[in-house]
Amino acid sequence: MTGETVQTPRVLGAYVQAEKPIRIVISSGKRKTSIARAVIKPGKGRVWINGVPIEIWPIEMARWKMMEPLLLAGEEIANSVDIRVNVRGGGYMSQADAVRMAIARGLVAYTGSEELRKIYEEYDRSMLAGDPRQTEPEKPMRRSARRRWQKSYR
Repeated sequence: MTGETVQTPRVLGAYVQAEKPIRIVISSGKRKTSIARAVIKPGKGRVWINGVPIEIWPIEMARWKMMEPLLLAGEEIANSVDIRVNVRGGGYMSQADAVRMAIARGLVAYTGSEELRKIYEEYDRSMLAGDPRQTEPEKPMRRSARRRWQKSYR
């Protein structure tokens, strides 16, 4: 096997940082104005979000949303990597979606598994592809995108 390179599937928003001594993957996820950056490397299955272990994250709905990619991947993959995520901007659910996307993209890039990618796409395509919706731009001579001047009939 000397001289052969392993082909890993290309994942948007994730790339392999280091290959030789240990495999390290850096991935990112966005949702509205939240941006999450995840670093995935071999470990014992620990996950930190902004330095806080995911098990003690205060908002339960957000915690379950962030853990979805790990639960779908299975214990074998989840217990073999350590994940550190930094997330900034937006609200707490928007941040949870961004973290979820960063973890999912990173795990697909780390494992190189087409099967894992299919599992994520069948469950929820926005785990890998993201949400294309954007705010509507403000129109000229108005104070917001849809607001108009008040009408008076008398």
